[in-house]
Amino acid sequence: MAFHDLLARRAAFSGVRVCVDSLTEPPILTDQINADLDRALGFAIPERHARGRVMRLGPTLDTILAAHAYPPVIERLLAEALTLTALIGSTLKDPSGQLTMQTQTQNGVVTLMVCDYRGGELRGYVQFDADKLADVGEEPSLFALFGQGYLAITFDLASTGERYQGIVPLDGETIADAAQSYFFQSEQIPTLLRVGVKKGGDGRTVAGGLLLQHLPEGELGRERLHVRLDHPEWEHVAALGSTMGVDELADATVPLETLVWRLFNEESEVRVLDRATISRGCRCTPEHIRSVLAKFPLADRLEMADEHGVIAVDCAFCATVFPLKAEDVEA
Repeated sequence: MAFHDLLARRAAFSGVRVCVDSLTEPPILTDQINADLDRALGFAIPERHARGRVMRLGPTLDTILAAHAYPPVIERLLAEALTLTALIGSTLKDPSGQLTMQTQTQNGVVTLMVCDYRGGELRGYVQFDADKLADVGEEPSLFALFGQGYLAITFDLASTGERYQGIVPLDGETIADAAQSYFFQSEQIPTLLRVGVKKGGDGRTVAGGLLLQHLPEGELGRERLHVRLDHPEWEHVAALGSTMGVDELADATVPLETLVWRLFNEESEVRVLDRATISRGCRCTPEHIRSVLAKFPLADRLEMADEHGVIAVDCAFCATVFPLKAEDVEA
């Protein structure tokens, strides 16, 4: 089916507002839709051997961004990266597991970007060269921001102590393109990723994401027998997923269940796997910082301190400074 035919088919559902407990049942129409924010929804399409996830960030995203007062270009970049981190991180089955997304760059505007997700909590920050940023314009390319950069995605599984990391070039037009390449190169899983970010006139930012993956003949946990980008099942699912507009993803008035219904309403069965809430979470408490400093001898702590004997610990994630007396930290 041609791409424009898929768009036409979806157009019939573009005005539908649904709220469903099971996507195998007819949708329940509602007149009033509340903002659907800071939430992720997992789903599976058994007959297509596909799984997916949709999510949307709102207040959590604003809280993280407000701590830094980044320029618009950097703010949007971090919003996209945070959305991807939450979208991928929320697929972890280990509730104590952590996903970290980090860029490594050479001669780019962005010198460092780090985002991580653990147990529904999200955080991130960017370091950049302000002088170089002024030279790249209002809509710089990914190459202009990162130069010869790389994206590292790390999975830390607390329950088993295992750690997996993949590194891919920052190729493509967006961070989502690079993350999509990671899954095919490192995980050998055909993957589609889409991210939409929108800042309203009130200054609030909403971002949404869609992840689709093909697990041929290995639906829901069974061993994958083969993986092919040109598999007919995957071509069908990916073609439908590609019709999802970035504006739809970032539209807080459209429930996540509705997005899934719009894409896959003609499938015989779509299973809801799980729902998760997302919040801003930074682990830089005074108690944690004291425990870290306590590992250093008093002489070393005094060297870290200023003329008043105070160690100022600055958290890059939440832009908070914690002043602690060097002599008050107990070993």
